[in-house]
Amino acid sequence: MNIGRLGVWAIVNFAGAAESAGFARRVEQWGYGAIWVPEVTAREPLVTCSWLLANTTSLNLATGIASIYSRDCFVAVNAQYALAEQSGGRFLLGLGVSHAPFVEGVLGHTFEKPALAMKRFLEGMANMKYLAPQPAEKPKTVIGALGPRMLEVAGAHADGAHTYNITPEHTAEARRVLGPGKLLCPEQMVLLERDPAAARAIGRKALALSFTLPNYRSNYLRLGFAAEDLENGGSDRLIDALVAWGDEQAIRSRIQQHWDAGADHVCIQPLRRGTMTLTADDQKILELLAPAHKSISD
Repeated sequence: MNIGRLGVWAIVNFAGAAESAGFARRVEQWGYGAIWVPEVTAREPLVTCSWLLANTTSLNLATGIASIYSRDCFVAVNAQYALAEQSGGRFLLGLGVSHAPFVEGVLGHTFEKPALAMKRFLEGMANMKYLAPQPAEKPKTVIGALGPRMLEVAGAHADGAHTYNITPEHTAEARRVLGPGKLLCPEQMVLLERDPAAARAIGRKALALSFTLPNYRSNYLRLGFAAEDLENGGSDRLIDALVAWGDEQAIRSRIQQHWDAGADHVCIQPLRRGTMTLTADDQKILELLAPAHKSISD
């Protein structure tokens, strides 16, 4: 499959069916290669991908990510192959281990050692047989990976990694661990806002949950931030590293840094200004950066 160099990461789960389909068609017209759909406590992401695939003609849909604790290997393979066959190869399965509070507190499962749990799941998928009509090409699987052990699993047992809530420096390290020939698809939060105080306030709201989750906290420390950077809503230095805010050129520059560091595909996440769905103002950055208009490197 060809997901292009630039995609969109968007929480479309809270939008109505017509609204989410209209958003997907706009993203397709703007020339983006894919929409990445997360798994949150609203809508099943594979069902959402099916709906958006049915309402577009060339856009790829990816899960970023679908939790391995919300489905077993049998369901994952059957959904992956069915969506790939039905859409003509436009579906990319992104799997992840999610976070202990969700896995144990919401789903009622036991959160296991992440890298080992993912390795076992991928091995289980590899042993499943899909008996319905086959897609033209074997569909690809990427996994959510932050630390070196999960990145090693991505390199050895998957087609690549989808990295979230990271920096270009992390992208460079991820490429080093993955090696060549594996997909590397980092997410990048973006915000068309030139006022530093306003931009950081929106960034802090978007990142607030991440400061409570061990997976992200550990990764921030690996990236060289101190424990103090994670307190009081996050330091300016940390917010600025995770959110590309400013004018169009500043955001383009951050995207280019990920490409220069070895990313194959960058999925940008426009931050929301106080609503559950993306407003027209939130989506303005997507139109400005639209691949159909001009190249990012221009």
